[in-house]
Amino acid sequence: MTGPHPVSIENLWVKLDGRNVLEEVNMVVEEGDFLGLIGPNGGGKTTLLKAILGLVKPFRGKVLVYGMSPKAARKRVGYLPQKSLFDQDFPISALEAVMMGRYGRKGLFGRYSTEDKDAALSALSAVRMEELANREIGALSGGQQQRVFVARALVSEPDLLLLDEPAAGIDSSRQREFYELLGDLNEKMTIIMVSHDISAVSTYVKKIACVNRKLYYHSSKELFAEEIEEAYECPVEMIAHGIPHRVLREHD
Repeated sequence: MTGPHPVSIENLWVKLDGRNVLEEVNMVVEEGDFLGLIGPNGGGKTTLLKAILGLVKPFRGKVLVYGMSPKAARKRVGYLPQKSLFDQDFPISALEAVMMGRYGRKGLFGRYSTEDKDAALSALSAVRMEELANREIGALSGGQQQRVFVARALVSEPDLLLLDEPAAGIDSSRQREFYELLGDLNEKMTIIMVSHDISAVSTYVKKIACVNRKLYYHSSKELFAEEIEEAYECPVEMIAHGIPHRVLREHD
């Protein structure tokens, strides 16, 4: 008998500053899914991730994570926000940055243990960065830094991984390798990833949902032009799956 779904969303509405950011969102994420969330800027993709994390409260509807409230399930969820801000000159190693992901287990005055260090090294190994564990994070490339931040999200050993534009800052020549890394991680955990890169999403994820206040959900990664047009509110000529380009018709 299988357990509750990693994510179950029913008639979700979210208001921010008096404005509807999400409306009538219904979605079920299955165990082992790799779901790509696409949509226009300001369409609510990041807000949807935050609702799953319990960082924003629904105006209406409900969100369950493994059958629990998002807050109760937070220890089962890893999160990589859109921008991981840090001081490039701050003298912290990649290993130390990853161990910060264990902070929630330590409490305010807790100290990191050998177990924490081993978990951090294991997380760095999962993103193929163990050889640079002692390198100062400010000396790493953008792609290497992003791998460290993914490792920080992994160090709590989550069952569900939420990624908001994880390929941002990664050189285009390295993005394929990065997405393939996420594919490897998906063998061990469920992943929901926000991305603006439709061609990359259609290549690497298992399922796609478009978010523009409402959610246009698909049980596969096949999308059709008219569905994208409805979600993006602009004409779309073609979405080329597995091909790194797309063509948009002229529009206002």
